[in-house]
Amino acid sequence: MAKPKKKVSYISVPSQIISSLSSSSLQSLLVSPTKSSSQPSSSSSSSSSSSFSFSFSFPSLSYKSPRLWFLALFLVGLLGMLVVGFNLDPLTPFSPYPCPTPDGFSRSQLGISSTVPDPSAQTGQVLNSIEERQPSISRNASFHEESEFWKQPDGLGYRPCLEFTQEYRKASPGIVRNRRKYLMVVVSGGMNQQRNQIVDAVVIARVLGASLVVPILQVNVIWGDESEFSDIFDLDHFKRVLADDVHVVSSLPSTHIMTRPVEEKRTPLHVSPAWIRSRYLKRLNRDGVLLLRGLDSRLSKDLPSDLQKLRCKVAFHALKFASPILEIGSKIAERMSSKGPYLALHLRMENDVWVRTGCLPGLSHEYDEIVSNERKRRPELLTARSNMSYHDRKLAGLCPLNALEVTRLLKALGAPKSSRIYWAGGQPLGGKEALRSLIEEFPHLYNKEDLALPGELESFANRASFMAAIDYIVSERSDVFMPSHGGNMGHAIQVCI
Repeated sequence: MAKPKKKVSYISVPSQIISSLSSSSLQSLLVSPTKSSSQPSSSSSSSSSSSFSFSFSFPSLSYKSPRLWFLALFLVGLLGMLVVGFNLDPLTPFSPYPCPTPDGFSRSQLGISSTVPDPSAQTGQVLNSIEERQPSISRNASFHEESEFWKQPDGLGYRPCLEFTQEYRKASPGIVRNRRKYLMVVVSGGMNQQRNQIVDAVVIARVLGASLVVPILQVNVIWGDESEFSDIFDLDHFKRVLADDVHVVSSLPSTHIMTRPVEEKRTPLHVSPAWIRSRYLKRLNRDGVLLLRGLDSRLSKDLPSDLQKLRCKVAFHALKFASPILEIGSKIAERMSSKGPYLALHLRMENDVWVRTGCLPGLSHEYDEIVSNERKRRPELLTARSNMSYHDRKLAGLCPLNALEVTRLLKALGAPKSSRIYWAGGQPLGGKEALRSLIEEFPHLYNKEDLALPGELESFANRASFMAAIDYIVSERSDVFMPSHGGNMGHAIQVCI
């Protein structure tokens, strides 16, 4: 009587799973105790495929068979490995941080928003209904699943630290009570450039132990904006936040109003606190008033810890925008975020930017001629290295990206075509035509004029600093920010978010 053939069963396992397991564990789990006959044809065919086949040789399988139960346990374990492997979130390393959030949780775990809520922003019933249908948490989760582009970096529990040393706090009362020395400053440039100079002015006042007169904003030679400090920033908030660091006054007191200030126009670049004291303190003690101009990049970026913390306190706590600017900026930011995360793109494609940088827009020969002629007519506007040609500047990375180059960069970074993009900045040279390549690839492209309701921006017309402040607010509250050229706003936003 012929001996009955043994039944042979096969399990097909993807090669990715096999590579994640050691060969010894596979052999111990899958090799049958009984020796199976070799089948050359089967082994050769399975090695050429994308999965491996393992044979089990046994007479019969029933629900009482130990082999059947072992096979079932193996499959359940394999399924569990797949579920865990694809859904386990990365664990935050357990290590001490200098300034951790309470209980060591991250901002996202605590539900702390990175943006300032705007209780006064009312964008209408349509936006409210959108928010009800698309809560921020589920909306962000769906976008994260769609693309890694929107994934936020892990803060690892770090948060800003403004804890000053005992030595700094001990010296503060004497500095704040001082009424004999006053520092006046005149800041120039665009809004973000003026902002940086105001920050450094507060630090210099602290170094000199002087009271700070509210900075004077110089009329911009390009935009002709005559805004004052209190037009752009909340002056009362500025004084209140810095009350323990520097005494801030709106104007010189009557005891010093007739004093002719010692004026300094040519402070070197990147000076240290020691240099400031040795240069100005003696004259300030003698005359009582010191006037500084052109503070852009004059103070060193490498300051003692307390002064660096003061710099951050001024930039991100004391300099709060005035209520009208904050209100309209918050409304526009809310309109951008109502349908999901958005990208803020700071485009530097205005005519004056091409002139100042010594670069060309690359739109056409006609626009290149416009820029070249303006540069020849007003050579004082050229701030880039005058001994470099346009092509040398381009190769050195000193030129702003045009719309085509920005488009290529966004695609390379994995930005979805459906991305909602807010572009900050002035009108580009060439108008909408200059943005054609960007709009064709990313059709959901908006700026403040597109998002504002009729008449909302009328009070800000011809006020470049106001418009720049609105761009700053919307960019700071974005999920992703990208500048097309290095600049003061780009640096401030990158530090802020």
